[in-house]
Amino acid sequence: MCWRKTMSACHIDAGAGPCARTGQTALSGNDEKDVIMPSLSLGDVTLNYREDGDPKGAPLVFANSLGTDLHLWDAVLPLLPAGLRILRYDKRGHGASSVPPAPYTMGALVGDAEALIDHLGLRDVVFVGLSIGGMIGQGLAVKRLDQVRALVLSNTAARIGTREIWQQRIDAVRAGGIEAIADATMARWFSRDFLASPELATWRAMLVSQPAEGYVGCSAAIAGTDFYTPTSGLRLPLLAIAGAEDGATPPDLVRETASLVPGSEFRLIRRAGHLPCVEKPDEYARFLGDFLRRIGHI
Repeated sequence: MCWRKTMSACHIDAGAGPCARTGQTALSGNDEKDVIMPSLSLGDVTLNYREDGDPKGAPLVFANSLGTDLHLWDAVLPLLPAGLRILRYDKRGHGASSVPPAPYTMGALVGDAEALIDHLGLRDVVFVGLSIGGMIGQGLAVKRLDQVRALVLSNTAARIGTREIWQQRIDAVRAGGIEAIADATMARWFSRDFLASPELATWRAMLVSQPAEGYVGCSAAIAGTDFYTPTSGLRLPLLAIAGAEDGATPPDLVRETASLVPGSEFRLIRRAGHLPCVEKPDEYARFLGDFLRRIGHI
């Protein structure tokens, strides 16, 4: 996995927006063929996105965490059931989406997802959000129940951290770039086993390749968000997934958020941290696929 790729159409650097010549983002797929990913301009931001699976299938939307791009889900997608129309996107300030000036609001991040789903004509999606992606999912479900029929809240909460903690991280990134917080972030993100593996370097590289402005902008959005009251009003199928060694959103915090919604389900993945879709993709895909079948989405 690499986050600097040179294509015949254009050169995409991590955090860069769509190619100025084509209006699209060029990336290499796992099959070594060039994959041209479309983009959507929303005025103040241009979102990079990718669709996989059955174009007529049941819609499944993935929103990734702070400091990652849409490739966060690469290991999970091949393990999911057939018959799904899968949408992934880079939130503003991340991956190949454009980078508006910080700070961002959670309302803007929710509005980006809402506009993308509307643009593609999707309804009744199952929205899978990890960390800040799960916060976006909560906000979208509250705002647009016509868009969201079920939620998967992975390693997330109605409120994450405190304003003081997020301001400290913002200040550190402003002073020294994302590199200044990279090692501490890896310790929160991954299990002890994974921290000792050679794969760690790949995910550290993904983190530090993200634009500092995007990291700061999304950190400000998290700092200003408290969804306890709106999320407690949701009435829809909900699966919460936690990693037993998650140092960012511990299992009890994820479970507490799930308990706000009556009838919700909770699953714990052992020997995994904040990104269980990376450390334990088979188990993650099994929980997700079983949930999709139980709610009749596939």
